[in-house]
Amino acid sequence: MPDKNCASLPQVVILNQYYAPDVASTGQLLHELAVELAEHGFNVKVLTARPSYGPPETWKPVEWNEEADGVNIKRLWTTRFSKDNMIGRGLNILTFVLPLTIRVLLTSRAADVHLYTTNPPFLGSVGMIVSRIRKHRYVLLLHDAHPQVGVWTGKIKSGSMVERVWMWLNRKTYRHADQSIVLCEAAKKLVVDTYHVDPARVHVIPNWADEQTLKPLPKAQQPFARDHKLIEPFVLMYSGNLGLYYEFETMLAAAERLKGENFKMVLIGSGGRKPWIAEQIKARNLTNTVLLPYQPIEKLHESLNSCDCSGVTIAKGIEGISFPSKLYSSLAVGKPIVAISESTSELRDLVEQHGVGRWCELGDVDGLVRIIKEMMADLEACKRQGAAARVLFEHRYTRPISCGKYADVLKLAAVGDKPAPYPAQTPTTA
Repeated sequence: MPDKNCASLPQVVILNQYYAPDVASTGQLLHELAVELAEHGFNVKVLTARPSYGPPETWKPVEWNEEADGVNIKRLWTTRFSKDNMIGRGLNILTFVLPLTIRVLLTSRAADVHLYTTNPPFLGSVGMIVSRIRKHRYVLLLHDAHPQVGVWTGKIKSGSMVERVWMWLNRKTYRHADQSIVLCEAAKKLVVDTYHVDPARVHVIPNWADEQTLKPLPKAQQPFARDHKLIEPFVLMYSGNLGLYYEFETMLAAAERLKGENFKMVLIGSGGRKPWIAEQIKARNLTNTVLLPYQPIEKLHESLNSCDCSGVTIAKGIEGISFPSKLYSSLAVGKPIVAISESTSELRDLVEQHGVGRWCELGDVDGLVRIIKEMMADLEACKRQGAAARVLFEHRYTRPISCGKYADVLKLAAVGDKPAPYPAQTPTTA
């Protein structure tokens, strides 16, 4: 329902390199957020680029300027090199950020609230720079923490000048932001402790899934399951980003141990680890493992329901730097979660506390094999955990719930004063 006081709502400008119909999960989420905010009475604009996240065959034709679902969308021309090539990816970012900065500097209004994301990683710095020149309200949405990700992957040397300058820039950006949004408590701790931001201005709002299109459906009735011969075996599915932030060795090793069992593992998606996964499937002769590309959005409910349990993983040391959003689509379709993470992970706490699946520690192949066999032997327990997953989803992770929290934060940004440093101290490092 539209907000009763919609006349007083600020215009919201969402800025992100990816936006629907791009296959990037952040682009899909921001599309749903924009539509939801528009339905609540906000005047919503989006500044983005043409589809470029996935392989070229996923790039659907789009208009440069369009009005869709009550949202005004403006797309900027950018290069579209493969994001797996560092030079090409850098050019994609540069050709997006430079014209975007000029556009925002020339067109932003004092009453608008801009929502900056971390795609590209330092996009929020545009808000900080503009706010130094003119009145400019902005909210930071942290999806992946940079340069922490670069240090973790080894692309940026710890303690290097690049890291120190980037951290200095982040500190300025977060301190000038009216509000910030993060996906989990670990990410909030990272922002507050690292950049000395008032915790009252950092809000934990989890991502979500579409409760209308993603619902529990019988596996046996899914064309996707029939086409890929998934009806008879017990199926563990991972559907999402096959990138560096996620750990696949434990799953592949478990699949190798489960040869000869009535078991199949399905990996769907794209990302930096996909070539390695393909090599491992071939080298280990994993005839019980299938690697598939991203599925069309309109077929997602079919593919996600074509399994008996859903794998969700997060790599060692990535806690707080990133969080696996695929969790919410798995909960939405009522599949028990097989969580693979460090023992201190929020992912483990969620799965175990709410009885929505099983947890396994990273690298514990014996433990994962045991969990899968126990689930295969007790399908009724799987169904109960799946039902609990859908209940948890409906109470916490639907689009209206999370987007309603976004609306509250955007309203705070519209009326609040610029934050003071918290606590009042001078950083000892750059």
